Amino acid sequence: MTGFKNFILKGNLVEIAVGLIMAVSFATVVKTFTDVLLQLIAKIIGKNPTFDSWAPHGIALGTFLTAVIAFLILAAVVYFFVVLPYTKAKDRFFPAAEEGTPADVALLEEIRDLLASRGGA
Repeated sequence: MTGFKNFILKGNLVEIAVGLIMAVSFATVVKTFTDVLLQLIAKIIGKNPTFDSWAPHGIALGTFLTAVIAFLILAAVVYFFVVLPYTKAKDRFFPAAEEGTPADVALLEEIRDLLASRGGA
């Protein structure tokens, strides 16, 4: 029972649950924004930008093509409005650690060198 309690109360499970809830909610926002972009394209070109009725040689590829275009728009929205600002904010507020030997490794190397100098004397 203790193992189950530790599993449930660990931060990772809660973080995953919160992330999933936020992702599902955010998916609706991105989907509606994609719809707005498609409506803007429809206003510009004068018709709804869908390829649903396109079927070369009798193979219905139009629905797939429309889904691919919507996916590319969605991916661009996520990249430019989520990933890019997040990466810039992360780099600004949490800069990467300096290159070099970690403190614990440096301490172990110092101890090794001291032991080697005592053994050689």
